[in-house]
Amino acid sequence: MGYNSPMMEVEDILPDPIWVDTPEALQALSRDLENQTIIAVDTESNSLHAYREQVCLIQFSTPRQDYVLDPLALRDLSPLAPIFASPAIEKIFHAAEYDLICLKRDFNFCFENLFDTMHAGRILGREGVGLSSMIEAEFGIVLNKHYQRADWGMRPLSPEMLAYARLDTHYLIALRDRLRAALQEKKRWELAQEDFKRFCHAPCASHANGDNNDALWRFPGVQQLEPQQVAILQELCRYREACARELNRPPFKVFSNQGLLEIAQVRPHYVEELRLLPSLSERQVRKYGRHLLEAVQRGRSLPPPRRPSPHMEDERVLARMERLKEWRKMTGKQLGVESDVVLPKDILYTISITDPQNLEQLSALMSQTPWRFQQYGPAIMKVLNKSA
Repeated sequence: MGYNSPMMEVEDILPDPIWVDTPEALQALSRDLENQTIIAVDTESNSLHAYREQVCLIQFSTPRQDYVLDPLALRDLSPLAPIFASPAIEKIFHAAEYDLICLKRDFNFCFENLFDTMHAGRILGREGVGLSSMIEAEFGIVLNKHYQRADWGMRPLSPEMLAYARLDTHYLIALRDRLRAALQEKKRWELAQEDFKRFCHAPCASHANGDNNDALWRFPGVQQLEPQQVAILQELCRYREACARELNRPPFKVFSNQGLLEIAQVRPHYVEELRLLPSLSERQVRKYGRHLLEAVQRGRSLPPPRRPSPHMEDERVLARMERLKEWRKMTGKQLGVESDVVLPKDILYTISITDPQNLEQLSALMSQTPWRFQQYGPAIMKVLNKSA
């Protein structure tokens, strides 16, 4: 593959990817991937177009071939499980977190030996770490990002969508080679490996639920509502969730957050009142008006939901947290990276809560980040006002 042509578009000069939508084609793909030491991977999901999103495409690139796999046509993807779990095969992703969540959720895959090109760029202190920006900066190639918000669950996919999908992995191996060399040159390769390993073993996030009380209190604008209006908003959210589930659409495509907030504020009794709300369309009022009014009525008769008690941390915990944040920010500025590259948020929080008394205790808290402990352990203890 050629990478040195300045400022070029590449869709028309690449051979077609191999489309994988049969068990036989999957077996052939698996055999090829098993013989590789390095592969690039990406996924496309339909989160903007379905109630419960799912992986709709999985793209693979080897040094010689691009593949696009259709998981909607294949019931069993287990032949890929040993490849993702193999420590002998390096899997390259760009912005791996979301892809890993989706692949774990839908197929229960486990992961070892990962390289994340976006995170590598962050560790190097680069500003433009989107895939398009990095490909253009490294290779002078402009990627077409027209289909970022496309419905990847539709079939058949257009040739343009397939070309877009394959380019998300086509250049990742070459990009990884350059980033790895830069990480080694800056002596940040061990730091990158530390994070790549953490990404592999991160837990899978669960699907949000409309009845989640914490989610209700994070609803934009809820803090300005009266208690009974909050009860109405909760019933409206439950109704929207039920509609979205039945229609297989994302909740925001049924009613906007602003639309539900306006209904809760007005507490309407009649359909005509709904028509006066700027965030509801005439079609929404005609189709859903009666049910929205029923949700409002249910909310009027319910006790207001209890606001979660604020989690009041010990003042000493908050003080430790602020000192660590300030140290992290200053250290990040010295290295030319964002502060969470120096010390991830979850580790900072654990240290603040636990209050280690010595380096041995701190080492136990930082067992997943041994490079950071070696580099920053004494400095962290000093920040905590403990003798190192």
